[in-house]
Amino acid sequence: MFVKICGITSEEDALLAVAMGADAVGFVFAPSVRQIAPQKAADIVKRLPVDITTVGVFRDEAAQRVVDIIHQTGLRAAQLHGLETPDEARWVRKRVPTTIKAFPAGDPRLSHADDWGADVIMIDSAIPGSGEVFDWRLAEGAPSNRRILVAGGLTPDNVADAVRRIRPWGVDVSTGVEAGPGRKDARKLKAFIDTARRAEPAEYRSTAPSRPFDWADDLT
Repeated sequence: MFVKICGITSEEDALLAVAMGADAVGFVFAPSVRQIAPQKAADIVKRLPVDITTVGVFRDEAAQRVVDIIHQTGLRAAQLHGLETPDEARWVRKRVPTTIKAFPAGDPRLSHADDWGADVIMIDSAIPGSGEVFDWRLAEGAPSNRRILVAGGLTPDNVADAVRRIRPWGVDVSTGVEAGPGRKDARKLKAFIDTARRAEPAEYRSTAPSRPFDWADDLT
């Protein structure tokens, strides 16, 4: 079970997430209480282990700026969280290592999510970062031939149910492991990561990639 901790605003929290076993950390560049400056994110990335996937989160940002920030900061993935067109998403994908395209649960675009050409499809609540849980039945429209990352109101208390119901490739959390806006809580982080991993389907353990960043190796 791939675990991404999003909304990282400090080096301390990034290192804490890694120490607790996270596979990926996310930095929000869109307007948010968790928004971080590109230079600060770049400084944090330099301190992280090379096998940690670092993700920049953007919402309706110009495609060229997305690519520029990914390259300037040394991030390894771009998460597109807005109304980006398939052409825009594919343009970005050709210029960065990996892309994640996020859709609100129940979005009719999910039925043709492959048009965006992303390596990973994220299903989130209607208001990203709100901590709101969506009806998990709405995840059923996601394509079966892509890795699915689930977000939206996940906490240490409900992540196991989400994994069993949706059977995603990975889970993403921000507010659910915070002590306050933009500040992570060590106990919540550990509980979330441990609970998500214990809940993963048994067959995942024999097919998981050897390195977290082998996302696209077997995707066609």
